[in-house]
Amino acid sequence: MSNVATMVLTTVNAPYGAGLSAHQLAAMISDPASASDFNAPVFAFFTEVSPALQHAFIADMGLDGEEVSAVATKFAQLSGYTLPLAA
Repeated sequence: MSNVATMVLTTVNAPYGAGLSAHQLAAMISDPASASDFNAPVFAFFTEVSPALQHAFIADMGLDGEEVSAVATKFAQLSGYTLPLAA
């Protein structure tokens, strides 16, 4: 696991007692259902992980930035927070 993934997973797993792998988190931050399911670790990714680290994780995992941005936008709309990755 990369250093980027380790830092991200520490941030999103610890507060919720989650045990997500990097691949599980990557799938969830790309899945619009994460917002409608109010997935706490995904929300933590968008709110508690620095934007630079978010971008590094997205690149490391080979994710489509537009898909991730769409999920961030849904979380922003539901929560009322301004999120750096939201379009």
